[in-house]
Amino acid sequence: MSEQGPRDSKDSKDSKDSKDSKDSRHQEHWERQERQGHTEYPEHTARPEGPLEAATEATRSLRGLSTELTARVPQLLEAMRSVGTGLELHTTLDRICETAAELAHARYAAIGVVDEEGKGLSDFVTYGVPEPVAREIGHRPDGHRGLLGALIHDPRPVRLADLTADPRFAGFPPGHPPMRTFLGVPIRVQGEIFGNLYLAGKDGGGEFTDYDLHMVRVLATEAGIAIGNARLYEAARQRERWIDGSVAVTTALLSGGDADDALAVVAEQARHLAASAAGIVLLPAEDGGLEIVAVSETEPTGALGVIIPAQSPVVGMLLGGEAVFVDDSATDPRMITTLADRFGPSMLLPLHSGGRVLGALATPRARGGRPFTETERILAAQFASQAALALMMAEAQRDRERLAVYEDRDRIARDLHDLVIQRLFATGMMLESAQRRSDVPEVQTGVGRAVDELDVTIQEIRTAIFALQQEPAEAPSGLRTRVLREINMAAVPLGFKPSHHFVGPVDAAVGELAGKNLIAALREALSNAFRHAVASRIDVVVDATATLPDGRDAVRLTVADDGVGIPPGGRRSGLRNLARRAESLGGASWFGPGLGEDGGGTAVVWQAPL
Repeated sequence: MSEQGPRDSKDSKDSKDSKDSKDSRHQEHWERQERQGHTEYPEHTARPEGPLEAATEATRSLRGLSTELTARVPQLLEAMRSVGTGLELHTTLDRICETAAELAHARYAAIGVVDEEGKGLSDFVTYGVPEPVAREIGHRPDGHRGLLGALIHDPRPVRLADLTADPRFAGFPPGHPPMRTFLGVPIRVQGEIFGNLYLAGKDGGGEFTDYDLHMVRVLATEAGIAIGNARLYEAARQRERWIDGSVAVTTALLSGGDADDALAVVAEQARHLAASAAGIVLLPAEDGGLEIVAVSETEPTGALGVIIPAQSPVVGMLLGGEAVFVDDSATDPRMITTLADRFGPSMLLPLHSGGRVLGALATPRARGGRPFTETERILAAQFASQAALALMMAEAQRDRERLAVYEDRDRIARDLHDLVIQRLFATGMMLESAQRRSDVPEVQTGVGRAVDELDVTIQEIRTAIFALQQEPAEAPSGLRTRVLREINMAAVPLGFKPSHHFVGPVDAAVGELAGKNLIAALREALSNAFRHAVASRIDVVVDATATLPDGRDAVRLTVADDGVGIPPGGRRSGLRNLARRAESLGGASWFGPGLGEDGGGTAVVWQAPL
């Protein structure tokens, strides 16, 4: 150990002397380049590795420079302090542009953010270009050509007296303000190229100086540190939002509410979290494709009920548990539906859990929208897995609840058959015996009518028993039959059977999608009447000859009662569900006066196009 000590000390000293000599040579090289006016640094020249080394290298060249530059150092320090404040990424980029423009006395500034593949720009933040001018210019640079594209592939400082004379210049788009002097500096975040800081239009018409270049290089180094912090903060916030969205979806699915409403929550959360134009939930269709069962969108597209055919390559991949990422839905050959023509970048994620694929989740962005980042893809996939797990748990919970309901229905049916009917039958026999022994005609007539009423009551109870014992799959698929089944089911908790009336060719005219939603609306309306109306009479009307205000043929459901009506300030969740279901199909829902005296009670109207 003692013999190795002096040798190690000497080696360390030699290494330090070598490093100091190397650093001195690097410094002399940079200063010689600057004195000679060479402001494009060769690719092979050694560059600082980390933010601290970059700042040291940039500020080292400030030593011994003019009084003018020394006087601007306080301005530089203030600019660095300004850039380092705040954590929101886009706000940080705006602040860097403004600060750089003020520091170098430039009219215009911009930051081009390099995309993940390093081949173009994913974002372009500007300063000095008025909003009307920016709108006139239209699409922002993509970095695939021109001087900006060249700086992406060769990120080094560039200072030009006339950028239009540079062979890499590809021209300005229509409406772009004229620019001549140009200064570009790369921005590195943790050693990786984040983008480039561009300045143009030196105040007074002069050129950008070496002093400007030194200042902006130092500022770019500080900007890289600030951007790194903002990125970490934004990533943490983004993950927090996706986690909160997963919690909201799980809560909605396990709340025991309507399954369609829970799927609507999945679609809405996915659209919001992915910043997409739509959130779409698809479930397997009978023919092997995928049916859109829930949609949350910024603009109505009529997507609800659309079936993606089984021959679509995307369907096969999703049902196989594979995620699909599309750069442009309108041009991707795998997207074979006309619905895809309206969208740009899209994520299509399988909802799979426990080896089962329950469906799929799609989050398409508008045409020309920003592509999804790798982080967004990972977070969305995790969200889809969480939603699928919640769907499975909700399905298991509904199965348990359904089993409990079936068991309860069987018990009620047995009690009605074994107790109620037998007692009614015995009471009827007692009345018939009393009728035979009575000599008063009025008594015989009255007792006879009572016996007849008992017979009718027994028949109605037997009908209710049959409805309680009938499985949903046993019911015929006709809309008329499904409506009658819902009415018979509602008769048990209501204590009476609602009346019904059909208008027009209900079974022939109403399609499967409209019919399925009409049955759900009828179930919701009857449930609301049972829980809140305290009604003694309910009328159900299904009219297949109705028309919408725009003249389209429609089916209209009306459920009217003579109950207490809707109190002011009362809950409206059921009515909102009805309205949302109708609007998703292009229809509407509202309520008005009921069947009671002077319009007492409530009449709920729900309609959708055929």
